[in-house]
Amino acid sequence: MTVTPHAPPDADPTAPPRPGRRIAAVLCDLALLAIPLLVGALVVDTLADAKGGGQTDRIVFGGAALALPSPHRPDRAGRTGQSLGLQWTGLVLRDRTTTGPAGTRRALLRRGTEIVTERHARHDDFTPRPTDSSVAALRRRRLLGLAALLVLLALGALASIAVGARPMTFAEVFHALIVNDGSETDVIVHSLRVPRTLLALLVGTALGVAGALIQGHTRNPLADAGLLGINAGAAFLVVLSIYLFGLSTPAQYLWFAFAGSALASIVVFGFASIGNGGSSPLSLALAGAAVAFFLQAMIQTIVLLDQTSLDGYRFWVVGSVAGRGMDVFWQVLPFIVVGLLVALASTPALNLLSLGEDVARSLGTNVVTTRVIGIAAITVLTGAATAACGPIAFVGLIVPHIARAVTGPDYRWLVPYAGLLGGALLVLADVVGRIVVRPGELQVGIVLALIGAPFFIALVRRRKLVAL
Repeated sequence: MTVTPHAPPDADPTAPPRPGRRIAAVLCDLALLAIPLLVGALVVDTLADAKGGGQTDRIVFGGAALALPSPHRPDRAGRTGQSLGLQWTGLVLRDRTTTGPAGTRRALLRRGTEIVTERHARHDDFTPRPTDSSVAALRRRRLLGLAALLVLLALGALASIAVGARPMTFAEVFHALIVNDGSETDVIVHSLRVPRTLLALLVGTALGVAGALIQGHTRNPLADAGLLGINAGAAFLVVLSIYLFGLSTPAQYLWFAFAGSALASIVVFGFASIGNGGSSPLSLALAGAAVAFFLQAMIQTIVLLDQTSLDGYRFWVVGSVAGRGMDVFWQVLPFIVVGLLVALASTPALNLLSLGEDVARSLGTNVVTTRVIGIAAITVLTGAATAACGPIAFVGLIVPHIARAVTGPDYRWLVPYAGLLGGALLVLADVVGRIVVRPGELQVGIVLALIGAPFFIALVRRRKLVAL
């Protein structure tokens, strides 16, 4: 007699999922929701009064931890049928009546829904709800994103004013901002924290916009200010001014740094234009790399010859908004404002240039003029930012990619997004740097390097970002 083996329970595609799988999915989603709470509790405990923290520190960083985007997206189950917990356990949440996506509200309330296996969902031709890609929906998402960035920028500025080496309460902060009768906390806020907050906002905005323009004109997703030799030019004249004239403060060698950025940009653009009558993305990158290597060699020669130049260069090259007063802010403000206006005005032509030079010419765009205007805006923005705070890496590299993920390739939206994101990122990095090594400070350039290096590695590994 032949014995027929029992069919496994999952052989029937419409079989209900085991209770253990459903419990595992719920536990996974709850664990993901608990991550921000655990991070917030850890941060609040770290910033206790006994450990040198203060009321504002705990509120700002605890609130920021709670506001971190959770890996668990409750609305995702309503659109795609799967939260991360359901996806990891091979289950699908669907509408009990239509057997399609349940929608966000019904998925959150779990009313009129059921959980089935992925095989069951495929058997019933379950199709995730597509994302609304209409022009109106895209414009709505972009406007909401801009509003969210403005709120983030305002909160970041408030946190920058409230948090520092000297713990303060919110009452003291508001007293300094509104009354300002000359008390110790009032002096700290007005003479130290407000200037560096405004400068961080301004410089971050400039670097974010410049990074978007550089990647657009060079068509290189890994391009930043260092690619065109702008940072190296600024650093060379800063070291030269310290060596020849004995300058010692950022306000003194600011104009030398700005002039160095401008000269390096002119030289790079000139070299890139030799031979074919116009610069190309490849020639710009090659000329920038050559000029940057040469200037770096000159810098190393000077700092090896003179200890004073080495000390001043080390202070400047790390990149910091600390130690800069309102005089530096007012000196670079006109240049950055002009650069931002030129950048915004050049975005329509940059959209055409991103289609290729031949297509841009056929649509009536003067490629050489467009590139000259773009390089001029990049030089002004990056030169002023670098002159004020030193070379701050990764802002111009990271920010355009984050903005592009939200706005798409349209530079009319990408440039404003990159500016707001750059300002917010630099302010928040500066706030973090004041806390992690208290009572000392970690320069914003170091904080951004710690954040940007992993992002850079991930960026290189994503092959779809190789071409813009």
